[in-house]
Amino acid sequence: MSVNGSVAEVEAGAEAQAQAQVQAPVTEGVPLSTVGDTGLFPAAEKLRALAARHAADADTTRVLSREVTDTIREAGFARHFVAARFGGTEGTFDELTRAVVAVGEGCAASAWCASLAAYSARFASHLPEEGHQALWGAGAGPDTVVATGLMPAGRAKAADGGWRVTGQWAYVSGVDFADWVMVCAAVAGQDGPPALRFFTLPRGAYTVRETWDSVGMRATGSHTVVVDDVFVPWHLSFDRADMLTGRNGASTVPAHNVPFQAVGGLTFIAPVVGAATGALAACAGSITGRRRNQTAELTVVRASGRIDAARHLVTENAAVLDGRLFTPEHMARNERNATFAAEMLREAASLLVGAAGTGGLGEKHELQRFWRDITSATSHVALQYDTAARKNYAAVLLGPEE
Repeated sequence: MSVNGSVAEVEAGAEAQAQAQVQAPVTEGVPLSTVGDTGLFPAAEKLRALAARHAADADTTRVLSREVTDTIREAGFARHFVAARFGGTEGTFDELTRAVVAVGEGCAASAWCASLAAYSARFASHLPEEGHQALWGAGAGPDTVVATGLMPAGRAKAADGGWRVTGQWAYVSGVDFADWVMVCAAVAGQDGPPALRFFTLPRGAYTVRETWDSVGMRATGSHTVVVDDVFVPWHLSFDRADMLTGRNGASTVPAHNVPFQAVGGLTFIAPVVGAATGALAACAGSITGRRRNQTAELTVVRASGRIDAARHLVTENAAVLDGRLFTPEHMARNERNATFAAEMLREAASLLVGAAGTGGLGEKHELQRFWRDITSATSHVALQYDTAARKNYAAVLLGPEE
């Protein structure tokens, strides 16, 4: 579920903002921790404890319990980026990141779905005003859950008052408990390549094929959405370029006007930081008696350093977003930070499994679940160097290709 625009696409939309930014090192003048006041973090702590109790069953059954999904909604993740005029909290990226990390310490799949519930609402903010009313207006409220298929995979044909959409979108996480889905499809035009647009459909207008069979992140419900020639009115669609560049003609909320590149995989890496922190605790609890020796201690210390370094980079990314530092340098660095954090967290998980030994791989040991979740989550396209960081940050370090 990753969308990566070219450097030119993103720079075009962010040029005015970028010119206003001081070309400074990424951390200069950027607080590494900003404290939100929406109440999301305390609610996330309660969700973490609940999700941890259900994590083993969720892993076995491959689905989050209704109690957990209801609590994700009640905690305020879906409303975090929703406009205050609809009852949303217009929260910060920092507060959301800290909350997602906290939930991930108990259950990576719960944190993943909580993160996507928040970010999908931010994506949907690009809809026209009438679309905002449909999702969050009277009778709906700010806690509407949207599941998103970001990769273009279907087709749309213009129709009177909108489009008719057909296609299949894989890996749509959280679709089991979503109220709406948002998918990206190509619209054939008169000249040139097809335009790409997002289309938003209510539950009942699409079907779900249960195709998610990953060895890790089993309970994210990242199944395939199927749409068969469904009419989508104009107000439930927007141009993909608007999300890439951060243009938003329907909202002035700061978080709704952020170039996609700047997010830099933050949606997907924050749950992994939490999972790695949970893995560290699980491993530490297993190193007792004869298993506690210099080698095990050294391995755990090395893993902890990687986890803390990854957490720092992820927190830095959130600070860049809240500080609105949308220069090409800052945005490319955010991409690099997310991919490098993913690499470090995979290494940390491997170290911890090695330190715990055979016991840590037992089916009832939570360490092996965290290990599988981290391995699966960091395989995401948004956390790969070649698809999410190499080109843009190489251009920053080495200059544009000749």
